[in-house]
Amino acid sequence: MNPDRQFWAGKNVLLTGHSGFKGSWLSLWLQDLGARVTGYSLAPPTSPSLFESAKVATKMISIEADIRDLDRMTEEVAAAAPDIVLHLAAQPLVRYSYNHPIETYQTNVMGTANLLEAIRHSPSVKAVVCITTDKCYENREWDWGYRENEPMGGHDPYSSSKGCSELVISAFRRSYFKDGDTTAIASARAGNVIGGGDWAEDRLIPDIMRAMMADQPVSIRNPNSIRPWQHVIEPLCGYLVLAEALWNNGADYASGWNFGPRDNDAKSVGWIVKRLTEEWGDGASWELDGGNHPHEAQYLKLDISKANNQLGYVPRLDLGTALDWTTRWYKAHHQGQDMRAITIDQIHQFETITEGQPDQGGEA
Repeated sequence: MNPDRQFWAGKNVLLTGHSGFKGSWLSLWLQDLGARVTGYSLAPPTSPSLFESAKVATKMISIEADIRDLDRMTEEVAAAAPDIVLHLAAQPLVRYSYNHPIETYQTNVMGTANLLEAIRHSPSVKAVVCITTDKCYENREWDWGYRENEPMGGHDPYSSSKGCSELVISAFRRSYFKDGDTTAIASARAGNVIGGGDWAEDRLIPDIMRAMMADQPVSIRNPNSIRPWQHVIEPLCGYLVLAEALWNNGADYASGWNFGPRDNDAKSVGWIVKRLTEEWGDGASWELDGGNHPHEAQYLKLDISKANNQLGYVPRLDLGTALDWTTRWYKAHHQGQDMRAITIDQIHQFETITEGQPDQGGEA
């Protein structure tokens, strides 16, 4: 299940959030596939950033703008006349949402509504994939994975805002895009993604990498929390294949989709940090942050049966391999290597892996 290069070659694609971590990886993949990419996003949210270190903007149209601005959004969608829209722009951080709830809701809920309203008036758009999160579900700390028809919810402002955005997507789809010959809209929910180029604050892998590069112990808040970890390439592949399915048979695929890892790759934070400190070497260590912290879910994973059965989605990188690739990327960045070439090379490596089989290494 790789993206079809013949399909994407020459397609006009609008990608919101292209300057972020996942958006930068997806921008590079779309460029490599031959798509004509227009990005709509705020400036990169961190420094350093994958967007800058991999020179993502060099082979695409990059628009710096806010998805909360409906007039600008409508103008740019009309100008780009996209065939396909991939919506990744968001306020993506749980802890940030506790301190900035209004910004989080405005961005994640009204930003999504603004984009769909602009698409509603754009005759060129045939397929839309809106990216939310696994945290959109009402989390009951179950031992089994959440399915696409489970209730939306969310304890914190971020998770709640993503549940709300799912309701907005569903309402627009049923109100304005319900006929088979109109725009086909799907939502996609992924687990906790890891990979090179993520520099966000209060996110596990970037926090670990910053500490190890600075020769400091890694400070961990909740070592027993379990998450569905996956390399960023895995869900991005799912998004692209879903967009193809929407284009070809929209009515059959215009719904919600989970793109998570294998069940045995739902691991604790403590397992991740132990593995990465061992992988990094050079005396890397970690310590428990005993301060007061806002609520975070202890257990969450996704059921990916629907994507597996209907799209052929099978996770390829086991968690150990995903962590190896991530560590190699950050080491290459630390050594001043060409990060655009490194990132695209990892995409190419992924495309050659037999479905469901781990990669056996290779240089970054």
